[in-house]
Amino acid sequence: MGDSVGLLRNIVKNVENVIIGKKSAIELTLMSLICDGHVLIEDVPGVGKTSLVSSLAKSINASFKRIQFTPDILPSDITGFSMYNQKNGEFEYRPGSIMSHLVLADEINRTSPKTQASLLEVMEESQVTVDGTTYKLPKPFMVLATQNPVEYLGTFPLPEAQLDRFFMKITLGYPTAGEEGYILSKFQQGSPMEALKPAADNQDIVSIQKEIRNIHVDQSINHFIVDIVGQTRKHPDVLLGASPRGSLSLFRASQAWAFYNERSYVLPEDVKKMAIPVLSHRLVLKQEAKLKKITSEDIMQTILNKVNVPVVDFNEKE
Repeated sequence: MGDSVGLLRNIVKNVENVIIGKKSAIELTLMSLICDGHVLIEDVPGVGKTSLVSSLAKSINASFKRIQFTPDILPSDITGFSMYNQKNGEFEYRPGSIMSHLVLADEINRTSPKTQASLLEVMEESQVTVDGTTYKLPKPFMVLATQNPVEYLGTFPLPEAQLDRFFMKITLGYPTAGEEGYILSKFQQGSPMEALKPAADNQDIVSIQKEIRNIHVDQSINHFIVDIVGQTRKHPDVLLGASPRGSLSLFRASQAWAFYNERSYVLPEDVKKMAIPVLSHRLVLKQEAKLKKITSEDIMQTILNKVNVPVVDFNEKE
């Protein structure tokens, strides 16, 4: 475990050379990657969303493609298409932009629902089906989608089924005055991205994805996760609570955070740490709650404060 955790910490440090002062967001993105999940990055323009994805791809020596979502982009632009080859008289598959380890779906809410839907199979099954033939995506594979939370003109809100397929939702936010000053100094001679070297190999991530599944989760922790998710379905301000997929995502994320902190077992604190980024975007709030400016994050924090935390003796766990 020690070597793998050291590798993960080196990746975080490597990305921090480009993304200044956002260690928590980098760690959460990496947790999603080692859980074989996808990330929705909701933030204003210019805070480093694209740089985060490309620097992570460089850090793990993985292929990276960026898809700029616009109203006229077609599903075949993403998944690929079959083209007739006149020389051999057969149809050949031409891969789309999705055929990469890491894919940045930039401004995903600017494209049509039909094109958004083309990502559903990709995100759930890690494969694309074109003309009845299925093509597997490379491993590891992760979609990182961005959307602007302020500008709604000309956008198509992501449906609940699409949101539920994102393992986490994160935000970067503006840097502090000190961090912004440091960014100006660091970028004076050029972008640190150009000099960034890999800190690991993409197949190291595949191995770590398997290791995480061996992290012990006590039955009381299972009940704790189910209780938290159950409360999202009962909350008076919530129209639609988190799904069983949300429970499983919180389970996996808790294992990953325990692993990252060099433990072979999950603590309640791991669950509480991961609950907001994993579950908040899965909640559909009632209109009255929105008018009161209540957010999903507020509701999740209320639930975490309310739910009874299990008391279990983990001293003998290895």
